Amino acid sequence: MRTHYCAQVNEENIDEIITVSGWVNSRRDHGGLIFIDLKDKDEVVQLVCDPADSAEVHKLAEDVRDQFVLIATGKVRARGEGLENPKLKTGKIEIVVDNLIIENRSKPMPFDLNDDKVNEEIKLKYRYLELRTKKSYDIFKLRSKVTMATRNTLDELDFLEVETPIITKSTPEGARDYLVPSRVHGGEFYALPQSPQLFKQLLMVGGFDRYFQIAKCFRDEDLRADRQPEFTQIDVEMSFCNQEDVIKVAEKLIYDIFTKCDFDIPSTFKRMTYHDAMENYGTDKPDMRYDLKMVDVIDIFERCDNEIFSSIASTPKKNRIKALKVPNGDKIFSKREMKRFEEYVRKFGASGLGYFQMKEDGLKGPLTKFFSQDDLDAIIERCELEIGDAVFFGAGEKKRVLDYMGRFRIFLAEHEKLNLIDNSKFEFLWVMDFPMFEVEDGKVKALHHPFTMPKSLDYEDIEDISSIAYDIVLNGTELGGGSIRIHKEDIQEEIFRLLGIGEEEANDKFGFLLDALKFGAPPHGGFALGLDRLIMLMTGSSSIREVIAFPKTQKAQCLLTQAPSVVDNEQLKDLSLRIRQTPTA
Repeated sequence: MRTHYCAQVNEENIDEIITVSGWVNSRRDHGGLIFIDLKDKDEVVQLVCDPADSAEVHKLAEDVRDQFVLIATGKVRARGEGLENPKLKTGKIEIVVDNLIIENRSKPMPFDLNDDKVNEEIKLKYRYLELRTKKSYDIFKLRSKVTMATRNTLDELDFLEVETPIITKSTPEGARDYLVPSRVHGGEFYALPQSPQLFKQLLMVGGFDRYFQIAKCFRDEDLRADRQPEFTQIDVEMSFCNQEDVIKVAEKLIYDIFTKCDFDIPSTFKRMTYHDAMENYGTDKPDMRYDLKMVDVIDIFERCDNEIFSSIASTPKKNRIKALKVPNGDKIFSKREMKRFEEYVRKFGASGLGYFQMKEDGLKGPLTKFFSQDDLDAIIERCELEIGDAVFFGAGEKKRVLDYMGRFRIFLAEHEKLNLIDNSKFEFLWVMDFPMFEVEDGKVKALHHPFTMPKSLDYEDIEDISSIAYDIVLNGTELGGGSIRIHKEDIQEEIFRLLGIGEEEANDKFGFLLDALKFGAPPHGGFALGLDRLIMLMTGSSSIREVIAFPKTQKAQCLLTQAPSVVDNEQLKDLSLRIRQTPTA
């Protein structure tokens, strides 16, 4: 049905008879000549239907409308002088059609395919139509290139691609499982995997040494712009390795992916401890495309005459007072705007937001009366303030202050008057040495997952235990992460004990892994990269929904197929299930 794709037609084909196929991108009737822009997978070529050449073709072209499917045969010729289109690869030629087939007609489009402002629900309902756009095709062309580069690089490094089960056992990994009822074993359930974590560890016990998989994963959790109920990750595991070995493989993989897709990035990435990331940026995934580093000033505030600040500062282990300098902030923002910033941080639990302005004669602001001149000078020196700068202060409980000041940092960077973010840059960062545990409401939880190797189990405070875990951050988004795994049964059992998982529960949920560790498990570790997030960042897309062929909404619905949906009673009966009606009020 074609001799050439549209993008292949150029000046070298002039005077050749060729056949192209595709969809009508636009049609223009100039009162004699009819011009049709025909689009296939990735390019447009101009067709000319001239009654002088073929009255039959011209008559047929009069009936053509947008998105009709055409097969056109004709002679390639150069466009007339001044009629070239430099925006198209095919902009110097056109095809004079002598045979036209309307292979299929199209109803009027439910939305303009080139309008980015169309309601997203309409786009998702007719997702197959949006996929016809060049923007969508280019995204998935890049995605395919990334997966090919992934396979090629890992193959070069002697990794073996292995598929792990999609229906498996429900195990607690931090998010809710999607459950699959068993027909054969009534009342029992499989689960869709949140990750291949346990199976890839078992592959290491099996002696496979180096494994990878471009794996489908499933999590029944609340959705955001960078989350979907089903997603894809590049999953890697290796034996007889340490943290540096894993990081070296990850950096080479990422470098190869980007360079093979014509992006320029460094071959090694910056590093930062979890502690420094939280204390300096208020997040474990700081965006390093801009500075705005937080500074600890709790010792200076301890000496001030304000009882609220001095009281907070008297317990520096559990509290924080952080300063955030904005270069030229006093010149850029009015006092009214700076006061309104307090409304923003209050949404995240702040009780207030103080600020100073750096004038020619020193610091000014409503809080200066509480400080001695020596302490004001200390703030100037600590924050490296210059005339015209503004500096903001957050004070209170440690986690809360770090959270809202970290959010405030991002808010300022994105503010139209500062506009500090360079969207053309890719800034990678390794965040290292994560805490092994976090305590919420008196309950101990694994910060990453319970199979992460601790650096040491000698501790006074359980939250002070560090793990051999690492995240890779790109432009303020967690791209992926990994860890060195626990390969010794006694350490794994101790971690379960600290998590409050008893021997019976551990054997019930993880017995197969604990058993495997008794049969000569090698030291091993790995990482996983979110493929959808990676493509989202590489293409500058605002959501991973744009880079998944058939995504779900933020309510985990597929508007195209109307999933999830009701099933009939016979199917429920086969699965030993019954729907319980929720009583109405």
